[in-house]
Amino acid sequence: MRGNARRGGAEFDFPSAPDFLPEWAIREGGEWAGLDEFSILVKAEARTGKILELEYQPLPSQAWGVHVVRGRRGLILVNKYLPPFWRRFALFHELYHLLEHNGGAEAWTRTATPMSSFEHQADLFAWGAMSREWKTCWDHESP
Repeated sequence: MRGNARRGGAEFDFPSAPDFLPEWAIREGGEWAGLDEFSILVKAEARTGKILELEYQPLPSQAWGVHVVRGRRGLILVNKYLPPFWRRFALFHELYHLLEHNGGAEAWTRTATPMSSFEHQADLFAWGAMSREWKTCWDHESP
C-alpha cells in the first residue's frame, strides 16, 4: 500500500514495502539494522576509509537524500521534512550508494546499466536494513 503525507510544505509519496527481498538485501542490510546514526557512520567510515558526516536539511520533496564525496570526505544529506522512519530509510539508501556505487560521475556515464537499477538496489538495501523496524513501527506515517 502506497501512501503520501505533507510535511514542512512538502508532499511525499511513500512506497510500499516490497513483497520479496532478495537474500543479499536481507543479509547486507541486516548488518546495519538497529544501529544508531553514530554507529552507522563509524561502521561506514571503517568500510569506506572516508570521514563521513550526516546532515538533515530542507530539500525538495522529490529529493529524499543525496550524498557527496570529495577525496577522503563524504556527506550524506537527508531531507529533514521526511517522517522519522523515512529519514532513516533515506539514510540507508544513500549509505548503499556510498558503499557500493563509488565510481563517481564518470562511472554513471560509462555504464549500460540504467540509473533505475542502481536506485532499486539502494532501495532494496534500505528495506533490508529497515525490515524489522517496518514490521514493528506503527508511527511511520504511511498507511
